[in-house]
This record gives sequence, structure tokens and C-alpha cells, in this order.
Amino acid sequence: MSTLRDLVEEHTDLRGADVDHLQRLAGDWQLISDLSFADLVLWAPVAGQDAFVCIAQVRPTTAPTAHQEDQVGDLVRGPQATHLTIARTQGRIWREGDPVWYGDTPARHEAIPVRRRTSAGEAGEVIAVAGRDTNLSTARTPSQLELNYLTTADDLAQMVADGTFPPPRRSGDITSAPRVGDGLIRLDAGGRGTYASPNAQSAFRRLGLTGHLVGEDLAGMVRRLADDPLEGSEAATRILAALGGENPARREIEVGGAIVLMRALPLVPAGVPIGVLVLVRDVTEVRRRDRALLTKDATIREIHHRVKNNLQTVAALLRLQARRTGAPEARVALEESVRRVASIAIVHETLAMSSDEAVAFDGIVDRLATAAAEVALPEAKVTIRRQGSFGTLPADVATPLAMALNELLLNAVEHGFHAGMVGEVVIDAQRRRKDELRVSVADTGRGLPEGYDPAAEGLGLHIVRTLVAGELRGTLELRARERGAEALLVLPLTASGS
Repeated sequence: MSTLRDLVEEHTDLRGADVDHLQRLAGDWQLISDLSFADLVLWAPVAGQDAFVCIAQVRPTTAPTAHQEDQVGDLVRGPQATHLTIARTQGRIWREGDPVWYGDTPARHEAIPVRRRTSAGEAGEVIAVAGRDTNLSTARTPSQLELNYLTTADDLAQMVADGTFPPPRRSGDITSAPRVGDGLIRLDAGGRGTYASPNAQSAFRRLGLTGHLVGEDLAGMVRRLADDPLEGSEAATRILAALGGENPARREIEVGGAIVLMRALPLVPAGVPIGVLVLVRDVTEVRRRDRALLTKDATIREIHHRVKNNLQTVAALLRLQARRTGAPEARVALEESVRRVASIAIVHETLAMSSDEAVAFDGIVDRLATAAAEVALPEAKVTIRRQGSFGTLPADVATPLAMALNELLLNAVEHGFHAGMVGEVVIDAQRRRKDELRVSVADTGRGLPEGYDPAAEGLGLHIVRTLVAGELRGTLELRARERGAEALLVLPLTASGS
């Protein structure tokens, strides 16, 4: 499916700021569609032709759609485009004409010219036309709520024609919340409520309002209700800013644990400020869950941090014991244990700094490689490098894989090179498929011993095979190379690890 920008670039002469404006409109026009109980279809004039191409479409969540089929990419011309041509050439909203049929669906046909304000703040040329098509198959006498919705929709449609809607997008704003069905309040030019939907009334009941929103000075009421005077003052200031024609950012108000998100939009059809549209949503439970997740994440990170500290303490005790041990074999065993514990501690240290139970594994491998290089014989010159990327891995894969790689690296530098040798160990990671990781640890050392017998492997390789088969559900293959040896791991990855 072609995007709005793709269709515009392929069929029209529109570029730059015009395309950006149309994209902002398509990102914010669900509001008009829901208030209108109608589909909105955005048509752009085709370059060099008396035709229009559909570049975007939105269906209402408050009423049945008029278009069962997707219109994006379709071209219309001739009599089918008459209403679009009139709206574009005359620069006015076209509402005349009889109902039309889309298949078996009767619909009311309207066309709204789309303008973009110039840098000087003036209404520019019409750059596109928004068709507003209302399904008439369920037509009935509208309720008070529906009448207020339709009146507000007409005001916003005129603002589209004036070039004052959509408002400039603010960094961090979420265009999907709140929506029409969450709660709607309409204010007059003095800031007093003239209509409040039942959901809006309920949201403010949660904040402690005992009266009705209609007739209430919303800015003053918000200032009185808020727990934090500064927060209440800020929310009130944004409502007043909207009354002055500005487009303030969304704001949350908290009272006694209840939280309501507010968005204020100035209503200035034909350049005349007539009031403000305030959309509200009760986000109490959403924020409660968000805070619970943040607390849980912080607790998990603290656990990883403490595990890391405890493992480092264990490693320090083992290191101290190794220094006091006179038996060479016991000292070597203790030093190997120190390195194994340290490899696990690295994973937990990384998880303690992560926002989820996943880690960027390349940094862990690089730290393991640095530590392993220090174990090589002083007389041997061995370098360890990584190529390819492991990507992000879940914790249940990262921990056993770090231990396995630690053993393979130590095995390569300790047993693959004797004094005076120069060589390297290469760790190669490849995602052959989304659900498979292939890791190779190859060295240029002495290679596998003559008559190599897997049954006679030492503790390190036995640990690796146990981890790969049991924890990682993968396979391990040791093989000789023309120069040196290679260990190949093939590991399946779950969705969380991909």
C-alpha cells in the first residue's frame, strides 16, 4: 500500500510544507470524522489532469461507514469529481446536491477545501479537498449529544477550509488520546461550558466536581479542583490560552488519585473565536498500571544490581582464597571459578541498567574478550576480536550464552597457543534467520589435539555442552581448521530474543 507521501509525489505537484500539512491533517482528522459521524476522504489534484487522487481515508468510530471499500489510490474525474472541483476552485465548503449511492449505501456528499496557512499567517491556496460522506441508511432524529457533535464538526471543517486546522504538532504529543468518545466539553468565548458529554461529566465527577459542567467556568474550576496549585494553575492557563486562539499541549489533572487528561482546541471558524473544544479522558487506571510497571521495572533492576554485587563479592572471596592456597591445581580451579562467576555478574550488571529483561549482547562479549585476553601466556601474542552482531538477547539466553562463550574463549587462549606464538581468536555472530543465532569461536592456534576424543574433554567444555544443550536448546560442534580450531554454536531464539 502506497503512503500519502508516495501518492502525492507520484500524482501531484505538491511538495514540502504542503505535504507536511496534509500528513498532519491525516494524523488528526479522526476527531472530525467522529464528530461528523462521517467518513473523510482526502483528494489531491492530479498534475496536468482534470482529476483527483485519493491519498488518505478515515472511517468514524461513532457511526457506520459510508465506504465499505478502501478508496486510497483511486482516481476520480468528470461528473464524479464535480463537487471536488467546485470546492477547490471556489474555495468554499460544498454541501448542495442530492444523496449519492456507494453500492447499496446512500450517503450525503460534502467537499471541504484544504488550505495551509502561509508563513505570514495568511490563508494560502487550496491544496486538496476533503470529502465528507455520511451514511444515511440509519438516519434518525439526532440527540442533543449528536447535535453538539455535528455543530463542532462544522466549526472544525470551516477551520480546515481556513487553514487553521490541524494545529501545529508539538513534540511528544499523542494524537490518539483523548478521543471524542472519551469525553467532550464545549466552551463559549467566555470559557463557560455550553455542553458536556456524559463521559466528560463522569470524568470530572472522579475529580470531585459535584455540580454540572454546563455553565461552569472551566479554567477556574480546574484551578480549584487540582491537588497541586501549580498543576491546577498550569491546566487553567492552557484553557485560557486556547480561548485566546493558541494550541496548548495536553495536560493531566490529578485530584485524590484520580487523573484526567485534557486537550483544548480553539474554535475559530472564519477567523472568529467562538470558544474552545475540550476533550477529556479518565486515565486513572492507565496511569496506575504505568506506575505499577515502573515500580516493577525498578525492583527488577535493583534485584539484578544486588545479584551483581553479591556475585562480585563471591568472586572476591574466591580470588582471596586462591591467593592463600598453596596447591597449584587448587589455585587454578579457584581462578577459573572466579572468571565464571564474573561472566554471570557482567550479564546482571547490564540487566541492572536495562529497562527490560533484554540486553545488548555485543558489549558483554567485548568485555568477556578483554578479560579472556589477560589469561593468555605472557610470551604469546593473542588478540581477540568480534565480528558480526549478537543484537539484543533476552536474559534467559544471555546468561548461559555468556558463560559458554567465556569457557570457549578461555579454552582457546589457554590451550590453543604456546609461548612465542602469535595469533588471534575471532568471535563471529550471525543471525541467519530471525529465530536462529550462529556463533563461531575460531582461533589460529595449535588446533585440536591428535586423536581428539570428546569423551575426554575437560570441565570447561563439559560446562559448555551442558549449557548449550540444556539451557540454550542448541548444538555445539568442535572442528579442526586448516590452522587452529573452531567451536560452532547454533542456537534457536524465541520471539523475545529476536
